[in-house]
Amino acid sequence: MIEIKLIKNVKLNRPYFIEGLPGLGLVGTVAATYLVQKLNMEYIGYVRSKDFPPLVAIHDYKPYYPIRIYYSKKYNLIAMLSEFIIPMNMVQEMSEALLAFIKKYKIRGVISLGSITIKGEQDTVYVITSEHKKLAKKIKDIPDVEIIKEGATTGVTAMLLAEGMMQKIPVISLLAEAHSEYVDPKGASMVLNVLNELLGMDINTKELDKEAKEIDRQMKNIIEKGKRVQKRYKEIEKGSLESMYQ
Repeated sequence: MIEIKLIKNVKLNRPYFIEGLPGLGLVGTVAATYLVQKLNMEYIGYVRSKDFPPLVAIHDYKPYYPIRIYYSKKYNLIAMLSEFIIPMNMVQEMSEALLAFIKKYKIRGVISLGSITIKGEQDTVYVITSEHKKLAKKIKDIPDVEIIKEGATTGVTAMLLAEGMMQKIPVISLLAEAHSEYVDPKGASMVLNVLNELLGMDINTKELDKEAKEIDRQMKNIIEKGKRVQKRYKEIEKGSLESMYQ
């Protein structure tokens, strides 16, 4: 069972929910982390499950759950970032937990920050949305943004998009073209610039390139450790089952 727990008693006024999960170039995590830092967002909660890897992230000497929730009263935003990849067998459960949270707190809309395999000059942000007509009006004047008409997508965001369409919840996925072999700060800048346009903000992304190396080191270390822990636990479980039936 996945638990989304708030540790601060904050009064929410139909905020937007920004989701940043790891993907190609870690665009989602890097963009959400940068957003949290630049807006001085307050740490208000976390996501946990007994089926997640037993992993804790250390930041500024303090231990934190690797999936965390932040809030900005000034900008009326909630942001969720993850420092480990959601196991495929938990994608559906994670989506359902987030959907319940979104409905409980009357979230105005969900905006996912993510990435897509680079196709050319890395100059386009692709968009998938649960409400095409309304979004088309908003983004028609934003340069280098293209709404995907046909295709497929996967993961937690994909499930939220499908449910958003069925339940009339605005869900938008921003997918920057990104490199898969390394942390891609340009991709993170691209989705944040589109987010600026959508929400009327002015997040300066110029420092993102400078901070990317440190974010790269932190994220790779945590995510690789999470992968090793998951692999080790699978080996232990497999060994235990084999010994039971020998």
